[in-house]
Amino acid sequence: MQASYYPTPIMISANGHYPPRSPPPYGLSRRFTHSPRSSVDRQSQTAASVIGDIAPAEPSKHTDLWFSDGSIVLRAEDTLFRVHKSQLARHSAFFHDLFSLPQPSADTSSPTIVANRNPALQIDTTNEIDGCPVLRLYDAAEDVENLLTALYDGPNFGKNDPADFRMVSGILRLATKYLVDSLRTKALAHLSRAWPNSLKGWDAREDLARADEMQSGPGMSNIYPSPADVIILAREVNAPSLLPSAFYDISRYHYTQIFEQDDEENGPSIARLPLSNADLQRLALGKEASQHAITTLIRSMGSHSHPHLLGHHAHTHRSCRRDFSELVALATQHYLFDRERGCTDPLYVAEELGQPLYDFGQASGADDTRFGDRRGAEVSECEACARALAMWTTRERERMWKMIPLWFRLDV
Repeated sequence: MQASYYPTPIMISANGHYPPRSPPPYGLSRRFTHSPRSSVDRQSQTAASVIGDIAPAEPSKHTDLWFSDGSIVLRAEDTLFRVHKSQLARHSAFFHDLFSLPQPSADTSSPTIVANRNPALQIDTTNEIDGCPVLRLYDAAEDVENLLTALYDGPNFGKNDPADFRMVSGILRLATKYLVDSLRTKALAHLSRAWPNSLKGWDAREDLARADEMQSGPGMSNIYPSPADVIILAREVNAPSLLPSAFYDISRYHYTQIFEQDDEENGPSIARLPLSNADLQRLALGKEASQHAITTLIRSMGSHSHPHLLGHHAHTHRSCRRDFSELVALATQHYLFDRERGCTDPLYVAEELGQPLYDFGQASGADDTRFGDRRGAEVSECEACARALAMWTTRERERMWKMIPLWFRLDV
């Protein structure tokens, strides 16, 4: 846990579509909506207005988080929150230490208590409001509201959609900044459902995205926020467990979506987000590694003598060998189409190749009795091939998932 926290000064967010499937639909666009900016960004605007001799707006009391028996007033931007010191100190190690500092005497010339020797955060004991000292927080009022609501009522997280991410990310930033460990843990656990660190969790995430895309239409799903926003948040709050799935997700965008798509309709490209140069390099290296993973997968399938792919009759069942050759050819065409557009998803490709959608060796429907017992034996053998293929692709997907941190040079 970090003792202090300083967000990046700029936070531009993108509500991206669910990354395109393979092959991705043409005309896919990414929508961008307003999302939370860092507290430093908000404060810099306030400071700029003061420098420009523009009087700040008169602060107003929050309609809900103003308790008549509160013992301290928190001011964030132009919103006042009257809350209880005991409630803050109970959950936050930062506020516990702050309120444990000796209070100034009545004849003290200095009207403030400097928190942790940080002159930007001070308790004003002279300009009290309703008999309560005032603590100025340089955070977004919306984030402070969400944090206090979670502390008093418990967190009420949603479905990990962009609107929910706006709320949870703000809570996570402030929970990290003010050392609210329990709330930070809950927020990270919630985000991990959409940005998991296990293949089982990733598959559950993708199932939800596919179901949403079937209802919304190709390229219209916005069930999850932009993976670039998640990478930025993970860097800010030191949450490396979110990075592998976020980097993998963003690598599935084609290059024009990442670097060139920048207009009024589709919003700024991902490259205009404040991803560090090091993370952009990780993204490029990871995309290259994911492409290589698909070619390796196809080459392995192309080996007809592979003992794990043709069950127990690799040298006797010609129809299975033919079907595997056709499957390899289709996978190759699939990969070449994706590579041309700079869009790859090796986990999805492996999953599709392992599905029992191909009736190996079957020339007609299951109720066709023209082949008699001989056809029944062939079907049994081909079911063995299908099972062997499914088991092989399952192992390959597990291997790929474990390799993702290495693909993107992540220390997790």
